[in-house]
Amino acid sequence: MASFSVFLKRSAADELENIGSDRDRRRIADRIRGLADDPRPVGCARLAGRKDRLRLRQGDYRILYSIDEEKRVVTVVRIAHRRDVYRPDR
Repeated sequence: MASFSVFLKRSAADELENIGSDRDRRRIADRIRGLADDPRPVGCARLAGRKDRLRLRQGDYRILYSIDEEKRVVTVVRIAHRRDVYRPDR
């Protein structure tokens, strides 16, 4: 049984839908589902300058998310290619 609930912001869901490769989309979706059991998997890292955000690598893509320990909720806030994910246009 999953110990955390996982939610995607609408913008993150749109970004996931717009990823070109079905294979990449499936791998990213699997990685996001895995956050329910382990919100801090091997390879996750805190974002510099943002104590409330973590990043997770999946191939050339990055998944940015936050964890609410009290509510036991993981919220995915951004999914993008590594060259674009950290740009401040959001």
